[in-house]
Amino acid sequence: MTVFTRPARPAPGARPGRADRTGPRPVAWPGMLWVTWRQHRGLLVSVLAVFVAAVASMLVYGQRIHHDYAILRACRPAASPACQALSNYFDSTDWHLGNYLQVAVLAVPVLLAMFAGPPVVARDLENSTYRYAWTQGIGRVRWTVAKLVIIGAAVTIAAFAVGQLFAWFFAPFLTTEQLTAYTPSVFGTRAVAYAAWTLTAFCLGAFFGTLMRRILPAMAITPVAFAALAALAWFDLRRHYPVKTFWPMQFFEAGWLLTLSAALIAATIWLVRRRAD
Repeated sequence: MTVFTRPARPAPGARPGRADRTGPRPVAWPGMLWVTWRQHRGLLVSVLAVFVAAVASMLVYGQRIHHDYAILRACRPAASPACQALSNYFDSTDWHLGNYLQVAVLAVPVLLAMFAGPPVVARDLENSTYRYAWTQGIGRVRWTVAKLVIIGAAVTIAAFAVGQLFAWFFAPFLTTEQLTAYTPSVFGTRAVAYAAWTLTAFCLGAFFGTLMRRILPAMAITPVAFAALAALAWFDLRRHYPVKTFWPMQFFEAGWLLTLSAALIAATIWLVRRRAD
């Protein structure tokens, strides 16, 4: 018996010659945003919570510190007992608060390097869940790039805003504590450099997580590497900058940190392509 068959009709609007293609369609970038949010919503919510807490603290306590500083500056004569009492209060209570908050701001990139960077890629590599993700129309390169870009952009923007607000918060202490904008602990908290350091910390953690393919070892080595890099910049590299004024130094430091971040991202992608099989 002869059986006659008819070729399947292409769907309306389909291009000729493409009806025989099979396999999952690539996930669009908005879909990648949703996937990244679903997988890392705990981290992103934590970053948002820390950001809101930092902004609220600086606004509340900053108003008080600026108020106390204005009263101190207006007090005359400066050598009177009343003015000395105001100065002692500012140099103790207000300065301790400002110093604690400065330490907290400087610690944020280190914490991001430890807890945010390593799990971005290493968690899926360690659990072998990347094999499922890459068969859903995402692909290893797009999967890695989407995570690094989305999370990296979030922490960098938040860090820039925190750095801008902290510059206002900390301004009175530059006079009372004999500090300058070039003091290493102050220079590193300014918006441009601080955002670049935060991004570098995140990229460093992601790189070590991908390199070691384990979260805990990467969490151990990343802050050590970041601290070594920060110490090198604080005590040596800044002395050799080709610029000597504040904003050119800020942008120069941000420039080499962004270059380093791009290199770390490229190395992370290379490791994913070479070692994830």
